[in-house]
Amino acid sequence: MGSDGRDFDIVIRGARWFDGTGGPSAVRTLGLRDGRLAAVTTGDLDGARVIDATGKWVVPGFIDIHTHYDAEVLAAPGLGESVRHGVTTVVFGSCSLSTVHVDPLDAADLFSRVEAVPREHVIASLERTRTWTTAAEYVEALERLPLGPNVTAFLGQSDLRAAVMGLGRATDARVRPTEAEIRRMELLLVDALKAGLLGLSEMRNPWDKLDGDRYRSRTLPSTFATRAERRRLQTIVRSAGRVLQSIPNLTYPVALIPALAASLGRGGRKPLKTSYLTAADVKANPLLMHVMGPLARIVNRLGGDFRWQHLPVPFQVHADGIDLVIFEEFGAGAAALHLKDEVERNALLRDEAYRRRFRRDYERRWSPRVWHRDFYDARIVDCPDASVIGKTFGHVGDERGVHPVDAFLDLVVEHGPKVRWETTISNHRPAALNKLSALPEVQMGFSDAGAHLRNMAFYNFGLRLLRRAHHEGFMTVERAVHRLTGELGAWYTIDAGFLREGDRADLVIIDPDHLDASLDDVHEAPAAAFDGLVRMVNRNDATVVATFVGGTQLYGLGSFTPDFETRRTGRFLRARAAS
Repeated sequence: MGSDGRDFDIVIRGARWFDGTGGPSAVRTLGLRDGRLAAVTTGDLDGARVIDATGKWVVPGFIDIHTHYDAEVLAAPGLGESVRHGVTTVVFGSCSLSTVHVDPLDAADLFSRVEAVPREHVIASLERTRTWTTAAEYVEALERLPLGPNVTAFLGQSDLRAAVMGLGRATDARVRPTEAEIRRMELLLVDALKAGLLGLSEMRNPWDKLDGDRYRSRTLPSTFATRAERRRLQTIVRSAGRVLQSIPNLTYPVALIPALAASLGRGGRKPLKTSYLTAADVKANPLLMHVMGPLARIVNRLGGDFRWQHLPVPFQVHADGIDLVIFEEFGAGAAALHLKDEVERNALLRDEAYRRRFRRDYERRWSPRVWHRDFYDARIVDCPDASVIGKTFGHVGDERGVHPVDAFLDLVVEHGPKVRWETTISNHRPAALNKLSALPEVQMGFSDAGAHLRNMAFYNFGLRLLRRAHHEGFMTVERAVHRLTGELGAWYTIDAGFLREGDRADLVIIDPDHLDASLDDVHEAPAAAFDGLVRMVNRNDATVVATFVGGTQLYGLGSFTPDFETRRTGRFLRARAAS
């Protein structure tokens, strides 16, 4: 019975209900009781609170499988930027980065440059909250927080390596872990899986670098792991039926072949469940998208369990000056990012020898890349020099009679981070994006929520996929909902993604009439967790009528409930043990 004697705590009337399985939707009335969906009916129900949702959709809360909320969840556990867009479960510990074992200083060196999270806030968040020494204690600490959404996590291999070997030794190419150190990593991974973590995340791409002064510009610890070391850790993940999240070495694309082969189950052993970054229609390599589906399909037919992560929206990025991770791809860009001091950096950017090097890197069209390296496709959106706003760096170069690289570097030297610009790196062709989003070998995700706070805003990727399905019909809305919810919950073996009788009431009420162009808008808002740092966000307040976690409403139509971030509604979702 409800708290006032009525049958249900909350009744949602007249909505089109999607259960997350991909099956047909239907107009139903839902009854919530004690945090769960207790009834689905064509009739009427009586409740302490009744919501008229006629013409609206009720769907399971979205699962965001790729975030970097590791520090933010400690400071602002409501994670409101995700909740306001219908996300009720977030996954962090991605890209080999987690805060399970490393100390605050090492965590800052690992996260701050790679993920563009303010260094001082990583340190402060961990120094203020860190009470754990084991994975089980880490989970317990998270569950004591007033979580908004549900959370779950990977153990990051860079975290693991740095904690066992020390960050210096773990990022020294001359050093290999001792047998005792590898054994210690294995035991810590076993403990993490027993505590319910999803699996192991690793990084093989050498473009991501350390921050700080001690080991600045070394690549992440995970990139130094040998094949034998990785194999030993992957054996544990495989045996437990958990997930390996990985990123290939983009400098040597052929290295993807053994990574694909590692997913195979051979000789009676289980396949290694593998989630790889990322399936995208990349401007720099438009043919790449055509091989991703077939590669994964072949591996899975041979006995693997391989998925690509896919962001189902155009990958638009913003930058302040030269501070953007895409410049790590080539030597001249990485050399500039290595210098923290603005005077030193500007001296480098003025140097003609450096500029020749930058131009060579810019014009080397056949080198491995993610960024298209086309300053004619990089538009200035803000600058103290108003005459350049709205123009590309290429066009500014044409007007000034200089190379596009020199136009870019001149503006950065003159204005530093005050010259703000944007470009779209991938997923720019609608038909190609629809093709990728429909592939069964991809998983919806890769929002990078909690990272790149001034560069990216993909918090509402789920709503944007539903808009495309609803208006373009390249897949049914039921399948789109399934791809964002139940498909992910089942594959990652967590209690999330479904909205059937008896399931936990993690749900979103959506107004389909507002799945419109407002979803594409980018805004800026201060982040309380980071002392008011202005971050890029999405705002589509009319679209999400309500977000519920555990049967409790947290958000609706632009406003959070009064007890948001003081009342715990979310929980840590433990991966289920292998059957």
